[in-house]
Amino acid sequence: MEITVCRAEDLEALERLLPSNSVGGSHAARFARQEAGESSCLVPWLDGRPVGHAEVRWTGCAAPEVRAVQPGCPEINGLLVSPPSLRSRGIGTALIRTAERLAAERGIAVMGLGVGRGNQRAEALYGRLGYRPAVAYVDRWTYLDEQGIQREQADSCTFLVKTLH
Repeated sequence: MEITVCRAEDLEALERLLPSNSVGGSHAARFARQEAGESSCLVPWLDGRPVGHAEVRWTGCAAPEVRAVQPGCPEINGLLVSPPSLRSRGIGTALIRTAERLAAERGIAVMGLGVGRGNQRAEALYGRLGYRPAVAYVDRWTYLDEQGIQREQADSCTFLVKTLH
């Protein structure tokens, strides 16, 4: 497996193999934020195909509850490993470690990420990697349903932080 920073030529494969129905979380939207210097989009590749993604938002979490408690804390957002049969094989860990390395290279001392309440598998992974709860918040996002109608979603989450060494 190899993890790369997303390139323009990767977008077609990402959209075809890992389609996103999230309006702000589409591959094109993530790439546009990367091009604007607001984030870095990471893509793990296995046998020449993308098997996930993660976006390091250098501008931090959008939720006001998080910004109030962790101002300036970059966020790992949109972490995905797919297909599900590839989960628990170290790909998520490698994405997080790559994000942490990029942050350390920028002189950033702390990293954060959100986890949905009840996502015990993700909570366990993040805890093993040293992330600790900082603040509860509501993650609000917009997606397109099967008919192409824009819908709003609000999920109860916890923002976790880790001090980088």
